[in-house]
Amino acid sequence: MTSNLEKATFAGGCFWCMVEPFDTRPGIESVVSGYTGGDVENPTYEQVCSNTTGHVEAVQITFDPNIMSYEQLVDTFWQQIDPTDPGGQFNDRGESYQTAIFYHNDKQKKIAEQSRQNLASSGKFSKPVVTKILPAKTFYPAEENHQDYYKKQSFHYRLYKKGSGREDFIKSTWGMNVDKSKLKDALTPIQYHVTQENGTERPYQNEYWDNEKEGIYVDIISGEVLFSSKDKFDAGCGWPSFTKPVDPYQVQEELDQSHGMIRTEIRSRKSNSHLGHVFEDGPKEAGGLRYCMNSAAMKFIPKEQMEEKGYSNYLYLFNK
Repeated sequence: MTSNLEKATFAGGCFWCMVEPFDTRPGIESVVSGYTGGDVENPTYEQVCSNTTGHVEAVQITFDPNIMSYEQLVDTFWQQIDPTDPGGQFNDRGESYQTAIFYHNDKQKKIAEQSRQNLASSGKFSKPVVTKILPAKTFYPAEENHQDYYKKQSFHYRLYKKGSGREDFIKSTWGMNVDKSKLKDALTPIQYHVTQENGTERPYQNEYWDNEKEGIYVDIISGEVLFSSKDKFDAGCGWPSFTKPVDPYQVQEELDQSHGMIRTEIRSRKSNSHLGHVFEDGPKEAGGLRYCMNSAAMKFIPKEQMEEKGYSNYLYLFNK
């Protein structure tokens, strides 16, 4: 991290669900759950939930804008909420669960307002976008038991996120609308088989298993950045293997019980493409994970072409 850190503050309903999407992303130093927007000093959870304080549940993010831009954070924020709901979020109703972006300077205000305007005119929603954009006020960290709730109470958190309706709304609203007939024409047979039919390439007979060039690997469909050559290693398995994704938010894990095995499947968040699987036999010094991916699900962008291809904001990966 550099000393050029900034803060971003978002209210997206229950703050339990607003930490995980930001927490492990590159450039994020901390994500704190808390209360803001009202005038009651040092409010408690019970007070805020009574809807008498003017506060909303929110998260405050400390981030390095040279790695993770404010625009990216705002985009992620929209993808966690229903911005057309004025009365709360999903099963959580009342003032304290209303949505808002609290800007910390004029630049953030302009970005947030433009982003909201773009969303409102995108045609994604039939109802008006009602999320407020407000000047930041004093932020009060919530009680310790509410911090990192998705880690401390992971089982209950998953049940809550699913049961509240948030998880299904996110999947149905923010996933790519893929026309499989057009996709079949655009992709090669192996690319289609892997990404859309959960297929697997042959080991040692795929494009990137032995690629040693510097660069990034992006989703063949959405173009989202998935992996970096900095984290690639020879696992001796015949498929490109990585110790971690560049941005954990861009991939999601699913339980895979096919072929009589229990495995953890890795899918691209935006395009919902099958990418491969993750195993716990990777290099111990790098965390112990092995992301075993299919070359056909990815496109390699050499380091020297990243700026030209629109990925200059990821060049920091190679300046370490």
